[in-house]
Amino acid sequence: MNKTVNTATDTLARKDKSGRVISGGHLVAKALKNEGVDTLFTLCGGHIIDIYDGCLDEGIRIVDVRHEQTAAHAADGYARQTGRLGCVVTTAGPGCTNAITGVATAFRSESPILHIGGQSSLSQHKMGSLQDLPHVDMMAPITKFASGVYTTERVADMVCMAARECFTGACGPSYLEIPRDVLDREIPVEDAVIPEPGRYRASCRSVGDPADIEKLADLLVAAERPAALFGQQVWACRGHREAIRLVRALDIPAYMNGASRGMLAQGDPHHFDRTRSDAFKNADVILIVGTPFDFRMGYGKRISGDATLVQIDQNYATVGKNRDISLGLAGDPGAILAAVEQAASGRGDTHAGARVERRFWMKKLREIEVAKLDKLMPLFTTDQNPIHPYRLAHEINEFLADDTIYIGDGGDIVTISAQAVRPRNPGQWMDPGALGSLGVGTGFAMAAKLAHPHKEVVCLYGDGSFGMTAFDMETAQRFGAPFLAIVGNNSHMNQIRYGQIAKYGAERGNVGNRLGDVPFGQFGEMIGGYGEEVREAKAIQPALQRAREAIAKTGKCAVVNVWVDADEYAPGTKAQTMYK
Repeated sequence: MNKTVNTATDTLARKDKSGRVISGGHLVAKALKNEGVDTLFTLCGGHIIDIYDGCLDEGIRIVDVRHEQTAAHAADGYARQTGRLGCVVTTAGPGCTNAITGVATAFRSESPILHIGGQSSLSQHKMGSLQDLPHVDMMAPITKFASGVYTTERVADMVCMAARECFTGACGPSYLEIPRDVLDREIPVEDAVIPEPGRYRASCRSVGDPADIEKLADLLVAAERPAALFGQQVWACRGHREAIRLVRALDIPAYMNGASRGMLAQGDPHHFDRTRSDAFKNADVILIVGTPFDFRMGYGKRISGDATLVQIDQNYATVGKNRDISLGLAGDPGAILAAVEQAASGRGDTHAGARVERRFWMKKLREIEVAKLDKLMPLFTTDQNPIHPYRLAHEINEFLADDTIYIGDGGDIVTISAQAVRPRNPGQWMDPGALGSLGVGTGFAMAAKLAHPHKEVVCLYGDGSFGMTAFDMETAQRFGAPFLAIVGNNSHMNQIRYGQIAKYGAERGNVGNRLGDVPFGQFGEMIGGYGEEVREAKAIQPALQRAREAIAKTGKCAVVNVWVDADEYAPGTKAQTMYK
């Protein structure tokens, strides 16, 4: 054992001389409590019930859902909203496999969640026991760490080890399989290895090479046409304040994606959101922070080859992947941006000409922004029937309050919403991320409301994604976490439908993507909440207001089902950019 473990074990032994024993499940709960976990998401199973018993003793809230996919998405959502470790506990076999999509979503979205899974007893190994599967082997490719736990003495230690791995470099999920006899076995307290909180972690706020900080400061101060993109990691590491100080100090146009949306208010002179392609084609220095060159960035090909390209990322392997860069820094985005801002202070006088050019650059981008918004406004305000999905997105944006957390769960409808919906603060935008998972909305919404009970939570679903996990809206109600579900209902999986029509013709365009015409507003009423059907554009806003009032009055969820035009698509869907 290392010194820290000895200290913790000896301390615990000194506190308890009574011969008290403790089970594996209770050790899991103690370790989770030490990690700051106050809520776990689960669906019950015989392999894992001792963990529940331990959580009751430790004061950890147990949220039991109707499908493990929702539990995993909720753990992911809780991690995104709190910045702490999310936790999902599933039973063996189908309990684990049902959660895989949620864990994989967290993996591609760099979200720190710990998935604890049950397994049959070690004494039944390879005997064909109930729900026996090679869980660790299945989970290894979609986690940062995956292992079994084979002795009760090591249960707490392994939980801490797995949790630590969730926060090394770019965040991500870990998986622990704990056999039932290991969980149920009771051992003397003094034999348990329980690392002491705060004694087994190193700081992750690295700034990398100081010389690179100086280089980046020089590049940004001298730039005449700079541009910056701040991605999911900036919010995940809570580095948004440092990012704001940097762009304001150096007059840099800032673009945001993922949870960093809302980092700057729309009226802020440094906030830009419709001219990213223009900026990336013409900038002389481009700073990419906390977002990879994946399909959402055209694998870096949409960025000018003449620009000086700088990338900051928590993951060393992401820096320079798919696109050559001029300078790369691996470390904590917030810490790096703070160091760069400090290094750049006082250098502006030596580049006064660049500062003047930068203001002309920002003025030009603002003019393009205004022109592009003006072009969209007729779609945002159209009264056409069936309802144009752009009108729905615009009405949702007008509806949002300063503290509303917005969640998008769907394909084409969510892509469209990104053109209009502007959250008022960072962390108040949530979407499926790079995996493109449908069905995230209910888990995300429930987790967001549990994490922030005093904030409003709104989730825009496509009708396809709503049908996947909607029954767990009842779970959200049961745990006092009501939210507003808005369904953009076109009776199709429209993002895929467009590609089929374009490739095979209209006569084959509805194969495999045509859904039923379901009045989902009745679902809200069925679960005891509020429901409404909307078929005219002018009725959207009043319906949303009535839903808000119903939630406040009853503490139950609301579903507003908006029937939108099935033959309107997002520009990205028409260009099939997700496949290019």
